[in-house]
Amino acid sequence: MNGDLERLVLSGEQIQQKVKEAAAWLDERFAKADTPPLAICVLRGSVFFFCDLVRTMQTPVQLDFMTVSSYGGSTQSSGAPEIVADLSASVQGRDVILVEDIVDSGHTLVRMRELIEGRGARSFTAVTLFDKPSRRQVSVKADFSCFEVGDEFIVGYGLDYDQQYRNLPYVGVLKREIYEKKN
Repeated sequence: MNGDLERLVLSGEQIQQKVKEAAAWLDERFAKADTPPLAICVLRGSVFFFCDLVRTMQTPVQLDFMTVSSYGGSTQSSGAPEIVADLSASVQGRDVILVEDIVDSGHTLVRMRELIEGRGARSFTAVTLFDKPSRRQVSVKADFSCFEVGDEFIVGYGLDYDQQYRNLPYVGVLKREIYEKKN
């Protein structure tokens, strides 16, 4: 385990088991779709989850990417998610699967749902690796959440602190002294 972590929360094997469950849930949901859904990866945090998820799915999907920022170098959501890089594909009349790393305050998910539905998507399905309801500031919930986590700052498997720790193949709690010395 990385020395900057207080403790391990989830192993790579536990994560992969939930990825399979999420893929099976999506396969069932879109089994009768007449066109491939558009799977959107919210960069950067969900990239590992997204890649593993769409590779595990049996349903054909098309892929697109967005960059949305709400944390910057902080451990707290700003509450005002900013779209840094927008989609290249149209969502008009499409079934959309939004793949998120974590639903924390909920502001990003609300903003993304409003944006996608406002652009004329036929349906909107949100899948998240982590749900942190203890931090929720708005009433929103993903359609499928792999894990519920407590109010701790976790990193790994795409989740970062100041652009570090994303590449860890597991998830752990970051030691407070790592992020408190910067703030």
